[in-house]
Parts: sequence; C-alpha cells; structure tokens
Amino acid sequence: MTSCPIEGYSAGAGAPRVVIMKDASLSRSGTTRPLRSARAARFHGFAAQLPGLALAVGVALVATALGRLVPVVGGPVSGIVLGVLVAVAVRPGERTRPGVAFAARGVLQAAVVLLGAQLSLGQVLRVGAGSLPVMLVTLAVCLAAAYWIGRRLGVVRDLRTLIGVGTGICGASAIAAVTPVIGAAEAEVAYAVSTIFVFNIAAVLTFPALGHLLGLGQHAFGLFAGTAVNDMSSVVAAATTYGGPAADYAVVVKLARTLLIIPVCLGLAALARRRARTADAAAGAAPADPKRALPAPVRVGRLVPWFLVGFLVLAAANTAGLVPAAAHGPLGSLAGFLITVALSAIGLSTEPAGLRRTGPAPLLLGGCLWLVVSATSLAVQFATRYL
Repeated sequence: MTSCPIEGYSAGAGAPRVVIMKDASLSRSGTTRPLRSARAARFHGFAAQLPGLALAVGVALVATALGRLVPVVGGPVSGIVLGVLVAVAVRPGERTRPGVAFAARGVLQAAVVLLGAQLSLGQVLRVGAGSLPVMLVTLAVCLAAAYWIGRRLGVVRDLRTLIGVGTGICGASAIAAVTPVIGAAEAEVAYAVSTIFVFNIAAVLTFPALGHLLGLGQHAFGLFAGTAVNDMSSVVAAATTYGGPAADYAVVVKLARTLLIIPVCLGLAALARRRARTADAAAGAAPADPKRALPAPVRVGRLVPWFLVGFLVLAAANTAGLVPAAAHGPLGSLAGFLITVALSAIGLSTEPAGLRRTGPAPLLLGGCLWLVVSATSLAVQFATRYL
C-alpha cells in the first residue's frame, strides 16, 4: 500500500497518487491560507499606521483648540506649526512614519471629497471656467520662469522642470506625475519636494495676512490661493484660515488647476521622446531599434486623482438633492478637522536634514517661482477686473 498525505486515506499501487499539502488546506469556507495571509498583511499594515495617525490626530486636537482661541490663525495653520515643532523637537521616529504619511495624503484627500458636499456642479463649472485665464497665464509664466531662472542659477534641467511643475500646478502630486515621464533621479525628486514644502509653509503663514492687507474678498482670495499656492494641503489651509467661502472657492480652482497636469505631462513626454531619439541618432543607434531607451507612454487615466472624481461625485449628489441640507454643517466641520489632521501630519513630516541637503540654488529657484506665481496671479486678477 502506498500511503497518501491525506489523513485517514490510502490508495493502492495502481491508483493515481494525489498530493495535498497541509499548508494549503482549505477552510470550511473554501478560503486558502495565502488569502488569510493577505488579510493578515493588510491588518498589520493598518496597525503600523495607528501610531502616526494617533499622533497626527492628537496634534490636530490641540491645534483645533488653539484655533478657537486665536481664530485669525485657525486650526490648520496651528496644526502645521505644531507639527513642525514636534518633528524638530521630539523627532517621533520611524514607528510613526507610515501613519503620518497616510494622514498627510489620504486624510487630506478624504477631506477634499467631503468639501464637494458644500457645492453644486453649477458652482464648480462656473468657478472652473472663470478661473481658467488666471490659471493658464500663471502656469505659462511659471514654466517659462523656471526655465530661464533655473538655467541662470545653474539648476539641472530635470530638477528645474520638477520645481516648475510643482510650483505651477499641484506641488508634490505634479512632481510625482512628471518624474517617470522625464526619468528624473530620486535625489532630484527629493530636492524638488523639499523645496516645494518650504514655500507651502510660507504660503500658509503669509498669504492670509497678505490677503487682508490687500483687502481681498473671499472669492478673490480663493482664486489667489487656488492659483498661487502649489500644494492642495497648503491651498486648503490658507483659504480655510481666510474664510469658509474662500476655502470652497479655492478648492474648486485648485482641482481645476490639478487637471492641467495632463496636458503638461503629455507635452513633456513628447519632448522627452524627441530628445531620446535625437540622442540615439547622435550616438549612432541602429535604425532597427527605434524605441530603444524611449520613455514609456503616458497613461492619461492615471493622472486624474481619485479624490477629484470623488469630489465631483459628491457635488453631483448635492446638486441632485441627495445630500440633506442638515448634513452640510456636520460634513463641513468634519472636513475642517480632517484638514487640520492632514496639515498636522505634513508638519510632522518635516525633515531638517532633507531641507539642508536641498542646497541654496534649488531653494532660491523655488523662492523666485513662488514670488513670480503670486505676483502673476494678482496681476491677472487685477487686469481682468476680478479684484
């Protein structure tokens, strides 16, 4: 008799041999252990995020209390300042990094989606169309300035491209989208993100005061923040500090501005492929291999952020009357607190060593572009009689 690895069963010598490993045994529901292992991995991943998420929520609670005591500063600004102080003084360490990263991006994106419940599709379309001239002129001036100023400062081509699109469109998200298109090095990405981060904080701290100094109305400031601040988190923080209507307006402008990454990426991809072909021709590449070392094609669908879709879906639901009016207040308050959590996490993400490694030239380029974009946004609003 030939024993079979199934307990309580044996087969004769002429029977086909069946081997069933105990490690792959089925449960009563038919689920294999690899699937259970996948669920366990997801659970452990969530558990790894808890310390950092709890830290960000704790900082946000303190920041919210401070924001109520000093309304002119507000919770989001207090959150980012407290987060920076904790990051520099305490240095929470690697254990909190996964949760802080999730709070800085995922929580902020959820907050943006919730803001859609405050608006209708008609408002979104009107604001997007009305802000288009300011967005287009601001982006064109920013990219031209990045090329011209960056060359004179000696900043390498890919790094000045990353800083230019990060400042002109949507901060770290634009940098992440453009990086594979132009084949930028990791060090250049780190420098660009660090540079953008510095001026995100500067915008949050200075723009509300500048808006009051210039006497900007809520919609004018919303357009200013939506077109002159480079990252969604900083746009929301600065505009929320200025006022609720400014925040609603700025979010729509910023989301419309985010879509500009699609034509920019397509244009950069075409330019990168042309440069690759030129380099191949100069190096004597074989005609039979025309695609050698060419950048991968850009997939447009991947450039549209999910939270933009969620924002539009919720705005459509509100337009259709599916979001009760009584829910607008609580949803707005929840979105505001989630914004404070995200900004607290962004403050906690501060790495002084990384900022020091950036060096003076990229930082100077980022500062120049920040000033150019801010001045251009205000100038175009004035020229179009929007102010």
